[in-house]
Amino acid sequence: MDSARTEPTNVCHVVALPYPGRGHINPMMSLCKLLASRQPEILITFVVTEEWLGFIGSEPKPDNIRFGMIPNVIPSELGRAKDFSGFLEAVSTKTEAPFEEFLDHVEYPVIAIVADTYLVWVPGFGNRRNIPVASLWTMSASVFSIFYHFNLLEKNGHFPVELVERGHEIVDYIPGLPPTRLENIPTIFHQTSKQNLHRALECVGEVSKAHYLLFTTVYELEAQVIDTLHAEFPFPVYAIGPAIPYSQVLNQSASAASTTTSLINSPNYYLQWLDSQPADSVLYVSLGSFLSVSSTQIDEIVAGVRNSGVRFLFVARGEHLTDLFKDGCGPCGDDQMVVPWCDQLRVLSHSSVGGFWTHCGFNSTLEALYAGVPMLTFPIFWDQVPNSKQIVEDWKVGWRVKRETGSDNLVSREEISKLVKRFMDSDTDDKKEMRKRAREIQEFCQVAISEGGSSETNLEVFVNDIISKSFSYKST
Repeated sequence: MDSARTEPTNVCHVVALPYPGRGHINPMMSLCKLLASRQPEILITFVVTEEWLGFIGSEPKPDNIRFGMIPNVIPSELGRAKDFSGFLEAVSTKTEAPFEEFLDHVEYPVIAIVADTYLVWVPGFGNRRNIPVASLWTMSASVFSIFYHFNLLEKNGHFPVELVERGHEIVDYIPGLPPTRLENIPTIFHQTSKQNLHRALECVGEVSKAHYLLFTTVYELEAQVIDTLHAEFPFPVYAIGPAIPYSQVLNQSASAASTTTSLINSPNYYLQWLDSQPADSVLYVSLGSFLSVSSTQIDEIVAGVRNSGVRFLFVARGEHLTDLFKDGCGPCGDDQMVVPWCDQLRVLSHSSVGGFWTHCGFNSTLEALYAGVPMLTFPIFWDQVPNSKQIVEDWKVGWRVKRETGSDNLVSREEISKLVKRFMDSDTDDKKEMRKRAREIQEFCQVAISEGGSSETNLEVFVNDIISKSFSYKST
């Protein structure tokens, strides 16, 4: 745990338990910071493995959030993508015992546990310990509904199926969801092991044992599906998003730099480079931090973006991507910037960024929507495919790069170059309409987190509820 510090007299102790992956830890921490800022008497213990504590232990956080640690009882994060099934199984079966031991020795009684939905054992654990559990779902509410209503896919003959033959068929019976093609449901239904699907369905099924269901989305983005789920569960269902670190980018601006040398020497050199670019002129390219595409496809993406002639900021993770930029593309230049990492939300919020090439992870999607940036979607796995569908067809703030969803067909550098050039042309009617729509959704997001907005109100109600109920749980 963190070193000792002065604690409030009347402690309302909440324990946060994220699934051990960056795409889950980040929104959980964003939620915790929002909770901590609302009630000074709340103390939040953020429990992670020893390995993850090493990754995030030095990151800034409020004084009323502290870290708790359990041993490394699961495989390393560094090899998670190589054996996803084994990792998921270990998280499901090996984390409960050390967490219970940790909880037995906490200093203050726990009034609530906020746990990632993919920690399947937590709702049952909370009931045994008489501690209310809030289940945090870090994907879209629409994806949750697809999992929750899996039986309807079976009933309608849409599981199992071969997408090559039937991917075009329409799924129009999931409560609250607009019609979608079968090829646009999460890839776990047709591209992964039965064990993974069983675990995912089990996690969603266990939510019925929780006391709250929290979504990291914004109510206005998925109002119909959230209303439907609210009617199906006997407990509160709250959209509290976007669960992204928006408070960290408000009122922040990077100072412009005068020379390339000063850019490289600055810790925020990429932001200063963006300051020197025209408005809406830069394509930001990031392929995500977990799963990726083949090296052959990466070659085509890099060549296509470079050959398009557009200004770009490219996050190059991994040896292969880094090597591709060594020849003919330095770390920065007049119209191009390559970085190993960046503060993504600050980049997307910069006025010079006019487009985002994205794998469609839900956190990245929420950040782009919050920043009002149109997207080129290139989904890879799991929920990224339905997220892409929402971006392109429902919210109408993006174009697909990979037209055949779920296909392994290579998208050539020539196709990519042509698409990128057209996408970044701000004078076309298509781009103007897309930017207009992106600004409208940006306003939805900003209103939601403002005083009286849907997310602000939901967070306030949730916090007050767990505090008021804590006394009855303590006394039983």
